[in-house]
This record gives sequence, C-alpha cells and structure tokens, in this order.
Amino acid sequence: MSKALEAYITGIGQSDVGKKLERHPLLLTVDAVKEALGEAGLSIDQIDGVATYPGRVPQMLGFSPVGSDELIDALGIKATWYSGGGEVSSQLGALVAAVGAIKSGQARHIICYRTVYEAAAMARPDEYPMPRRDRVDGMSQWTAPFNALSAAVWVAQYANRHVKKYGMTREQLAQVALNDRKNAQLNPKALMHGKPLSMEDYLSARMIADPLCLFDCDQYTDASTVLIVSAGDALDEVKCTPIRIAAMAGSVDRHSWDQPEWMASYDTGRDLWQRTDYKPSDVDTVQLYDGFSFLAVTWLEALGFCEVGEGGKFIEGGQRIALDGELPMNTFGGQIAAGRFHGFGFAHEAVLQLRGNGGERQIANDPKVAIATSGGGPLATALLLARD
Repeated sequence: MSKALEAYITGIGQSDVGKKLERHPLLLTVDAVKEALGEAGLSIDQIDGVATYPGRVPQMLGFSPVGSDELIDALGIKATWYSGGGEVSSQLGALVAAVGAIKSGQARHIICYRTVYEAAAMARPDEYPMPRRDRVDGMSQWTAPFNALSAAVWVAQYANRHVKKYGMTREQLAQVALNDRKNAQLNPKALMHGKPLSMEDYLSARMIADPLCLFDCDQYTDASTVLIVSAGDALDEVKCTPIRIAAMAGSVDRHSWDQPEWMASYDTGRDLWQRTDYKPSDVDTVQLYDGFSFLAVTWLEALGFCEVGEGGKFIEGGQRIALDGELPMNTFGGQIAAGRFHGFGFAHEAVLQLRGNGGERQIANDPKVAIATSGGGPLATALLLARD
C-alpha cells in the first residue's frame, strides 16, 4: 500500500492526571488537544475530524463527560467527519473508526480522545450523580441475582479457569501489578509514582474476586488523552515523527459477559496477524490493557507471545516483561499504576516509546514496532504500530 493511503498517529497529548481534579473535564480535553497539536505542528484549522469513545453519557458523566460535538463547538473545529459511540470494539475502536474515515478520504487530520472524570465525579455526586435504578434490566438481569455486580467478578471467572485448568498461580499473576508499579516509578504523571509494591504487599492485599486482589484492579482517574490520526498524504503538514498504524483488529462477542467461552482478545489477536506481514517476534514492546491484571495475561496469549494457558508461566518472575526484558510491557505503569485512561493510554505510550521519548522509562535498542490494545472481555481492539 502506498504511503498516501496509509494512516498515521501524529500528535499525542495528555492533560494533567489525578484524582478529584477541580479542572472541568472539557478543559482537560482542550489541554490534551493543545499538547497534541503543538507536538504535531498543526493548527486547529487543519483539524477536520473528531472521534471519541463512547461519546457523552449523561447518565454517567464521570465515565464519559465530553462528547465529540461539545469539543467541536468549544474549539471551532470545521469537521467533515466525526464520531462518538459505545457500540464499537472497545475504546480504541474510536481510533479504528478514524482510520476508516482517513482511508476513505472523509478527513485528513482527526482528533481522537478519551476523557475520564470518575474520581472527581465520585467526590462530587451532586454535580455528577450516579444512576439509580429501581429495577434490574439489560445484561444485569443475568448477573445481579448472583451478586456479580462488578467487572472484577466477571473477569475473575476466566482467571479462575487459568488457575484450575492451567495452573496459574497468584505469584505469577502478581507480576503484572509488580511490573506496572515498578515502571510507574519512572513516570512522573503516574498515580502510583513513588510507591513501590512488593510481592508480600500483593499477597496480603484484600481479595476482590478470587483470584483478583486489590492490586489486580485499576483505579478511577481524572484525565484526557488525545491521539491525532493523519492521512499519509498529509504528513508534509506535520513536524513530529509519524507512527504508522500498520494493522488493526477488533472483535465483539455478544457485547455481553453472559457466558462467552473465550474473551474477545483471542479472536482479535489471531485476526491482527492475518492483516500484516509482521510477526510476534518483530514486536519491541507491548502496551496491553490491564483494567484487571488478568486481561494482560490473555492478551499475551491471544497475540501469540505464548500458548493459550501459558500466560502465567510466560510472566513468571517478571524478567521477560520488565523494562529491560525481551518484551517490555506497560512501560508507563499501565492502568493499575499510572491511571485508568480507559484504553487510550496504551496507544499514547506506544507512540512515545517508538519515538524514543520515554525519558527515564525509555526502552533500549531503538524500538520500531509496538502493539497497543484495549478491552479484552466481550469487546477487544488491537493496534500494530510501526515507525518506518
């Protein structure tokens, strides 16, 4: 495929990251957009598209407080294409949609963003009320009667299969959280910066849903993350190093956790390699969704870095996925230690690493190929990114 027909990530940006931030979520989004525009060397007049996940959700404003139409209005964007919705293959599905718009000629530079405000919303329920229901319906009618009210419970069922069928141990699973926390020490924006985690800490932590403990779970965060997707024939307009979106894959298994045998990450990982000549051995770093630590284990298996059921053994001891290991993983601290950027943080970090801009956490040996993922349960998206 000619360069003109390819899509690239150009500017990237991220707002302040924290808990219970006072700055309005729309302003956090604008902050991240300005940083991305500055890095790309683009002006707002050159932006002609906007994409977000899942759009503004009035019933859960902490979860998604800023819609694409609001950003368009706030910045005066002359959009020829825009999108915002939750019925896609997980959070990075918004970026996949943007690539489609780029390749079909509907736009040249698209701002893709995810803004979360869950920590602040919980602290200010009068401004950001949580939904209250007097009846159970939808998917929850199948889970609430069994007290399975949280995604931690749903993921734990799959994790337990790995414990019982494949022998995964808590010490193996702990390496995701320990690796995240260790890398977060080198990320000044990370929520858990300056707070090391030991195996003893992990094993003694409160259980949430066996085998997942407190440190297997990500945490509510206030932040906005932006990635600009640009057309290959528009790269002469940008000043940063473009990162090519070499392949994409996404899978949706019933849009529900109700009894699918395997998580959607497995189909997604298989499909990704069918759309590229790259192989797992070509990948220099992986940024894998870890809303719960076990999801990262499934992605390692799904993407072919190890066999199904061997994920626990693959990460045992932590050396293989460490910053100086053969497959550095979640180099910014992941969602468990850096913050719950809801998928977009992984693509942001992958671009940072491929450009050599990781600072203290920059991996060695001039990385050129990375994978970033989001979701992994009933919804999953994977991106293969390359610096040409």
